[in-house]
Amino acid sequence: MAEREKDRERLRAAAERWERETVARSLEKAPERKAAFATPSGLTLRRCYSPLDLAEWEYVERLGFPGEYPFTRGVQPTMYRGRLWTMRQYAGFATAAETNRRFRYLLTQGQTGLSVAFDLPTQIGYDSDDPRAVGEVGKVGVAIDSLEDMAALFEGIPLDRVSTSMTINATAAILLAMYVAVGEQQNVPTKALAGTLQNDILKEYIARGTYIFPPGPSMRLITDTFAFCAAEMPRFNAISISGYHIREAGATAAQEVAFTLGNGIAYVEAALRAGLAVDAFASQLSFFFNAHNTFLEEIAKFRAARRLWARIMRERFGARDPRSWMLRFHTQTSGVTLTAQQPENNAVRVALQALAAVLGGTQSLHTNARDEALGLPTEAAALLALRTQQILAHESGVADVVDPLGGAYVVEALTDALEAEAAASLEKIDAMGGMVRAIEVGYVQKEIQEAAYRHQRAVEAGEQVVVGLNAYAAEAPVRIPVFRVDPAVEEEARRRLAALRARRDGAAAGRALDHLEQAARGGENLVPRILECVKSHATVGEICERLRAVFGEYEETVTV
Repeated sequence: MAEREKDRERLRAAAERWERETVARSLEKAPERKAAFATPSGLTLRRCYSPLDLAEWEYVERLGFPGEYPFTRGVQPTMYRGRLWTMRQYAGFATAAETNRRFRYLLTQGQTGLSVAFDLPTQIGYDSDDPRAVGEVGKVGVAIDSLEDMAALFEGIPLDRVSTSMTINATAAILLAMYVAVGEQQNVPTKALAGTLQNDILKEYIARGTYIFPPGPSMRLITDTFAFCAAEMPRFNAISISGYHIREAGATAAQEVAFTLGNGIAYVEAALRAGLAVDAFASQLSFFFNAHNTFLEEIAKFRAARRLWARIMRERFGARDPRSWMLRFHTQTSGVTLTAQQPENNAVRVALQALAAVLGGTQSLHTNARDEALGLPTEAAALLALRTQQILAHESGVADVVDPLGGAYVVEALTDALEAEAAASLEKIDAMGGMVRAIEVGYVQKEIQEAAYRHQRAVEAGEQVVVGLNAYAAEAPVRIPVFRVDPAVEEEARRRLAALRARRDGAAAGRALDHLEQAARGGENLVPRILECVKSHATVGEICERLRAVFGEYEETVTV
């Protein structure tokens, strides 16, 4: 130990000499660009990092080895040397048949998993022929009203050979039931279905707004889904706890980690209160993070989140199965960083963000298309986004070494700092009574709003450069093809619904809906009842109408 301290003293003396002599001479000739440098999370960035920045740092405790607690370096021992991340391009628009064609095209081009975007009416529980759905059918995702639509969405796609991610929250249990029913139609056992259900309602209250029911009933639907998946769908992630939308709303990297893991804690606590054993469901929890522009901070963010979650699950909740300690996550490159100005620049942003996700150890990845600041991706733009992932996987060499930036002084220092800041935020949330209470009083929303305001002021002041927007602007606008959904999609959806209602056994659908409403007034698991409704060809809107009658609707009230 004495020799080690001597080495540190020699290093400290060398660093002080370097600052006093070499750096001072350089600054006399050319001052640095800023008086101080910091990450968007407010972490001060030193000029140069060395072992001095990791003074009390212990390798085994802080890092360990890939595939072992605390999983800082990755959840698998060999990571991408064994299997590449899942290339899961997010897609969905217009009708189920049109989205099916896009899915099948992307699969032929090397995509390795499906990711479904649903339209706004589907997300908030209205059928396409509902007056409240006018103008929104098929616009920001695919319109799914019934089991027939879901079957058309996956026609010709064998569900025993692909995994499917569904970005759906308030109506998640309904879409999961439809997926199970389509699997049965394809003679695929429910236990063989693989994929991920977003099913994360807390972040809807925080940042996105596609909620239906109040928090209590919403959490019941989520824990019912946990129990159903634990018993019937061992290869399916029952939730994807999402920091993506929190970050898109303006949160910093540290806030994204804190609020996402805070939501995760709330879900675990709710499941425990519902009588589930932690190791019975924890391995089916997954996460969803944003990949933003600040490259080094983003890599550190993923590593910090993984280590912090492992400790939460082992030490706070007493999980004993190592799979319960693993934070497995999907990443999507950042939508809010895309610009309508000079949209070709977005391809560079996406590549940088995707590389950060890979170096941070993601399990699956969606790369945004260059034209998404203008509209839904064209087929050509979606293909370029997929090719970006494939070039990273097969040409860059970054997939050939596990955690290639592990041990880099700046990366480890940022990982430690982000973990500490996120942990401090979680302590504050605990003191408030937990994440649900922090959301109810508006604390989380206020923190995000203030961070978003600081960022916007920095952009408007020119302190934060956005290439093509507030610096290096082009004289003339760039014209690129923009995808548009045909307005006739809405009328087509109305016709399909009318035909379905005329053709189905209305009495059977009515009985199934009655059974669901009775179950909602009691305490049984609602997923089997929802599955009964789906198989009777009850629609998303009809199912939600019955649940609204029992649970009511949520109206936001912020008291902060």
